[in-house]
Amino acid sequence: MTDKQEKYWIVAGSIIMLLAVVLGAFAAHALKAQLSPAYMAVFKTANQYHFIHGLAIFICMLIPKLNYKLRNAALIAFSSGIVLFSGSLYILAISGMKKLGMVTPFGGLAFIIGWALLALAAIKAE
Repeated sequence: MTDKQEKYWIVAGSIIMLLAVVLGAFAAHALKAQLSPAYMAVFKTANQYHFIHGLAIFICMLIPKLNYKLRNAALIAFSSGIVLFSGSLYILAISGMKKLGMVTPFGGLAFIIGWALLALAAIKAE
């Protein structure tokens, strides 16, 4: 991985984590009175997975000698999962658009693929 690519993923991971904190605070303060308990639970689930997979991006960056191509694929999978899984749940919780629930499993699949790719990246470490 080049220095430029490392910098990109560290910046991207930092922004992803920043958004996780902001959205968690937003839910705790601004949305608490606005959302039903069920939709608040949906929002919290989105935020939990957002945090976990934001940290996964940093884990990928901190483990030395991972297979370059598989690490990059894992990083893309984790990022895609955050957008699809957490993003769809955030919007669902705020808007009530239940059709967005059809997108969520694709994000979950991206998370699963990301973890599998990270394991393979370690197995095929340089």
